[in-house]
Amino acid sequence: QIYPGCAMGKIKAHELRERKTSDLLSQLDTFRTELSQLRVSKVSGQGGPSKLSKIKVIRKSIARVLTVYNEKRRNALKKASLKSKFIPLDLRKKQTRAMRRALSVHWKNKKTTKQQKKDAYFPKRKYALKA
Repeated sequence: QIYPGCAMGKIKAHELRERKTSDLLSQLDTFRTELSQLRVSKVSGQGGPSKLSKIKVIRKSIARVLTVYNEKRRNALKKASLKSKFIPLDLRKKQTRAMRRALSVHWKNKKTTKQQKKDAYFPKRKYALKA
């Protein structure tokens, strides 16, 4: 299957974004088979420098296809999880482990009844200072 704009295996990401996921996966399979064939020819010594340089192009194309595929998958997950209460783990902010486990602002500002009474009975003293 030959795709337009895919002369030597190089393909633009904006062209890939217009395609369906099934097309992307089939494109990925063709690139992977082509890459394996190029690697075999490299080991066997057939084909000149043109085939060796094509390996890099095919690898980059595979990366592009995978990037677009993963973008589409993540966007679909985001749309699906908008209505749900919880966000999937791979869509949450990474941050650090300590930051993820830290108290939220709401719980950080909570006070016990004893502390609320102390604050009410002994407010912070205000001093008028000369300038």
